[in-house]
Amino acid sequence: MCSAADREALKNIPGTISWSIAIPLFRGVVFRQLGLAIGIPFGILIIILLIIARSDPNAFYGLGLIIALLFFTWLFLMVVYRGKYDAEFILDEKGALYQTEVKQAKKNRIVNSLAVLLGLFTGKPVAIGAGMLAGSRQKVFLRWDCLTGVKYKPKSYTILLRAGLTNNIGLFCARDNYYPVEQFVRHKTKHLQGN
Repeated sequence: MCSAADREALKNIPGTISWSIAIPLFRGVVFRQLGLAIGIPFGILIIILLIIARSDPNAFYGLGLIIALLFFTWLFLMVVYRGKYDAEFILDEKGALYQTEVKQAKKNRIVNSLAVLLGLFTGKPVAIGAGMLAGSRQKVFLRWDCLTGVKYKPKSYTILLRAGLTNNIGLFCARDNYYPVEQFVRHKTKHLQGN
């Protein structure tokens, strides 16, 4: 049973909230996640190559290749994606939907298709899998009742929704819509402890 205060708060909760945003790739949550996903394995590899380079100077060749790969990846992201990722979010009674914005999705399809084709021509199943996996995450929907955790990051205007190990969404907000979105998510996720 709702209290009078709860009923009053519910009046301020809209039925649906939607917004589009350009998410910077080299700041905030995305940059930290990239740092973990790329920084840890490449960091370990660089340390190993530096240790090997003490006895074999040819290891510096491998180190140079890694640095070139990281630089050209950064350059690719800056040229093709302008250092940002355009996304749309829709929150409603059932759950939270993340989808890539239409123009961004077209660009992603081209890049993902090129990765698959490159993998086919070179016989590299990893490139094929990477292209196919990236294409499958263009649209993600999480139901409120399936969420296992929510983390609020008001300083970066981000809310992280978790529904298991692989089903996650980062709700990237702007300064002017973060608090209404947070209020909406808190209302929809009352079933989670510590929310």
